[in-house]
Amino acid sequence: MKTLFSRLALAAAVVAGLAAAPVAKAQETTVKVGYAKCAHCVPMSLLPDYTQGVKVEAIGFNTGNDVLTALVSKSIDVAQVTYLHYVTGLDKGFDLVAISGQISGGSTIVVANDLPLPENDWAALKALIASYKAQGKPFRVAASRGNAQDIHMRGALAKQGIDVNKDVQFINIPNPSDHIQALRRGEVEMICTVEPFATQILQAKAAKLFAYPYDQAAGKLTNLIVTRSDVIAKEPKAVAAVVKGVVALDEKLDADHVLWQGVITKVTGLDKSVADGAIINLYPDYKMHRAQAAAIADMMRDLKYINTDVTKKVEDNMNYTFLEQATGKSKSDLGY
Repeated sequence: MKTLFSRLALAAAVVAGLAAAPVAKAQETTVKVGYAKCAHCVPMSLLPDYTQGVKVEAIGFNTGNDVLTALVSKSIDVAQVTYLHYVTGLDKGFDLVAISGQISGGSTIVVANDLPLPENDWAALKALIASYKAQGKPFRVAASRGNAQDIHMRGALAKQGIDVNKDVQFINIPNPSDHIQALRRGEVEMICTVEPFATQILQAKAAKLFAYPYDQAAGKLTNLIVTRSDVIAKEPKAVAAVVKGVVALDEKLDADHVLWQGVITKVTGLDKSVADGAIINLYPDYKMHRAQAAAIADMMRDLKYINTDVTKKVEDNMNYTFLEQATGKSKSDLGY
């Protein structure tokens, strides 16, 4: 009897093994995707759930600069950065290819509560800066140097005839989570900051709203998805799958703010009310806006953020192939 059971068990194992072999899945390609910690960016942590055909490893970084560094050093394969990082990277000769947009907006200019500045009153701001100059006092304006909010602010002020390098004293506060304390300590008069920290500042009444700085060459544009040419050459199907995932995630976020609010609170630790407020100033946008991207490069050269004219590189390194595959739309409908 024991022998019979052993034979039956062996036969069952053989059958099971034979049955299992055909369905064993080939090992999926793993794509490492980096993102920064802002309200625009943290939804990228959900990308693995919206990407099929490849395994996505979503990795959070403190800043967009950290993400860009990881991409060019080949620690990751795909990066969520800003249009500004893209332009800066091309100016430095990095191998960057833009493959999708992601989310734009998220910039807010706030001013100290005791300043006599009504919302959007740029004439009053210019008069106040002139008054500070006449008194020999610096009018201190802060941002996180090199991020999208810094450029949005510089462009908006320049359009109003205010030179951030000559008319005010620029204060660099690298980590946006520190902006609220700088305002509370009275260290600056004005900050252009990013969501969700802008909403946190306003809800905590640490400052008051002055303007949304979108009236400049960059408009509301903020985030891009970029990779390197070697990644595209080696894993084109994986890149296509990631872009398709980004599009699917963007469409989901646009329709489901509860999901978006949840991931912001989970990653940043801020309250639900802050997340809800931040989303009002954010715009899912997987398109790549070629003409505006070139305008951003021009503005960054005017502001001395880059040294060369990279407008042609900015346009040439936007690869619409994967967006066209993911959406079924033509590149002319996708921002080309």
